[in-house]
Amino acid sequence: MPPTGHRPVITPVPGGGDLGLVDALAQLTFAVQAALGRIAAAHDLSIIQIRLLGILRDRRPAINELARLLQLDKSSVTGLVDRAEERGLVRRTPSALDRRSVRVTITAAGQELIDQGTAAFEAEIAALVADLSPGQRSRLSSTATRIVAADARRRGIDILNVEPAPAEGGEADRR
Repeated sequence: MPPTGHRPVITPVPGGGDLGLVDALAQLTFAVQAALGRIAAAHDLSIIQIRLLGILRDRRPAINELARLLQLDKSSVTGLVDRAEERGLVRRTPSALDRRSVRVTITAAGQELIDQGTAAFEAEIAALVADLSPGQRSRLSSTATRIVAADARRRGIDILNVEPAPAEGGEADRR
């Protein structure tokens, strides 16, 4: 078989050496996605549905904003919201700023589900980083935050300055 120029993906071996940045991040991504997959499946959801509910914990975005946050096209997000709405997890509310636009809001049932999912995910991640010292966990958190914030900025999203969703019946709903 002729050489392809690609290095094989190395599976981590206990006590082994450094995988290198690309392979290490790929393997970490697989572990995180597997955790999300298990949690989503436990609640009869897909990973993208879990992501949708996670976004809606602290935001009331329009469909276009959701599409950008989820990195999906608008028609895919519309279908995703339709299915979540059918399950009673989200609802569409009229935008106070633009009558042609709607915002997507998490319901109490959706909030309860994402709270359970968040607790399970936190436990999965805690197990994943259990071998790290507190200092290593702190550095990993800081580094990961810088990486995802820079990526989001390149896509026009400021994830570090999220405006909280107004409370039901709050000032934004009365405008």
